[in-house]
Amino acid sequence: MGGFRGTSPAGCRTCAQHCGVIASCSACWLLFSAMAPRCWRWWRWSAWPGVRPPHSRSIPTPGFCRKFSTQEKTPQICVVGSGPAGFYTAQHLLKHHTQAHVDIYEKQLVPFGLVRFGVAPDHPEVKNVINTFTQTARSDRCAFRGNVVVGRDVTVPELQEAYHAVVLSYGAEDHQRLEIPGEELPGVVSARAFVGWYNGLPENQELAPDLSCDTAVILGQGNVALDVARILLTPPEHLEKTDITEAALRVLRQSRVKTVWIVGRRGPLQVAFTIKELREMIQLPGTRPILDSSDFLGLQDKIKDVPRPRRRLTELLLRTATEKPGVEEAAFRALASRAWGLRFFRSPQEVLPTPDGRQVAGIRLAVTSLEGVGESTRAVPTGDVEDLPCGLLLSSVGYKSRPIDPSVPFDPKLGIIPNIEGRVVNVPGLYCSGWVKRGPTGVITTTMTDSFLTSQVLLEDLKAGLLPSGPRPGFSAIQALLSHRGVRPVSFSDWEKLDAEEVSRGQDTGKPREKLVDRREMLQLLGR
Repeated sequence: MGGFRGTSPAGCRTCAQHCGVIASCSACWLLFSAMAPRCWRWWRWSAWPGVRPPHSRSIPTPGFCRKFSTQEKTPQICVVGSGPAGFYTAQHLLKHHTQAHVDIYEKQLVPFGLVRFGVAPDHPEVKNVINTFTQTARSDRCAFRGNVVVGRDVTVPELQEAYHAVVLSYGAEDHQRLEIPGEELPGVVSARAFVGWYNGLPENQELAPDLSCDTAVILGQGNVALDVARILLTPPEHLEKTDITEAALRVLRQSRVKTVWIVGRRGPLQVAFTIKELREMIQLPGTRPILDSSDFLGLQDKIKDVPRPRRRLTELLLRTATEKPGVEEAAFRALASRAWGLRFFRSPQEVLPTPDGRQVAGIRLAVTSLEGVGESTRAVPTGDVEDLPCGLLLSSVGYKSRPIDPSVPFDPKLGIIPNIEGRVVNVPGLYCSGWVKRGPTGVITTTMTDSFLTSQVLLEDLKAGLLPSGPRPGFSAIQALLSHRGVRPVSFSDWEKLDAEEVSRGQDTGKPREKLVDRREMLQLLGR
């Protein structure tokens, strides 16, 4: 490891003795950051109310704040997470600051987050955004650093020492628990894990869902719930030309699931799925919908003043539930061998076991009614209950973020990092975007807008002098730490090798790709 101007670490006297420049070799940087007074930490703290500058134990030596003019114009920015939030944040930063350099850290070996691991395989058009992300990753001023777990392999404070700003965009990698008795029974699966299983997320490949039952129940009425229902009921031959994993396809070919119930605590006016997903369910080959017309009584009058997207969605539900199907549609439904239904005003109370206690046998539901109006409408139990038999229970009541590092504030109730317009509360120079900023809501375009706003705030702070003005080493310092800890990051060119392998494997069966799901195999393909 060479030192400043080609000298050895021991010879980096300029940075070690006079502080005239920041150490240009990794060894000196680590020594320097640990021992020298840090002038770059003395910026305007007023942007983060309640935060005071640390007390200085020594007075910076003359010349300590000198810096290279070329480095001063090159802010080093770190983004944690390579899903939509991370890439949109990076894209906006690179577009609106022509000198900025952005490193994107990712714990997986591959990029793109929920676009790769969350979007349903039969929605390839949604994944086209990967083309835009690829252009960003190929920029000379952007680098992908995969296979790095922030919070374990490197801490957030270490990233803050190496970069002018750090943006946390790591999404929501956990699921909301039901918190009811029997939740741990075999046959109870989170929808998030099920989606990860059929989409090739390595950590979910051991899931092995049992689809030998006749009936599945999904708790929750959002787009993820409808995705799961659609995958369970779609004829397997319709999925053969998608990027669903071959392992998942084998299990789905053997599936005996004929009926899927999608259960919600509130009513038709409060469903969280969109009209696109509902249309796909209604038009799903070989299936018929089961809707109780009594759930829709009086709804026609209530939807007159609701926003147009909600009104159109509810009108489609109303027609499906109450109108007599035409001759062609009636014949279609008569031949259907599978069915799906929406159960409203039902809240999960207890998972019911089989007599031997080894498997889920059903779900006990509390019948609910609605109180309040508008956004404050809530479901309250009426005192009545009903049991719904099933052999597979999928929980789709929401995703949630996890805390990433003890140094980063986290609100466990809301599942977000406390922030003001993307600035992490009481931590100068730290930002957040996407689901970890606002919660797991919205679609990809929502995340795009949110990420652009965080990026804009960061750039405004940079322009206003609220971020460190001196140069930072960026990845060179982190690389030394990772090397010392035995961590070997994966580059975007490494990903492109894996990408080519996946595409090649998919060509044999007419698929767009056959996803690699084994980390060890991926590392072997990269010569690791």
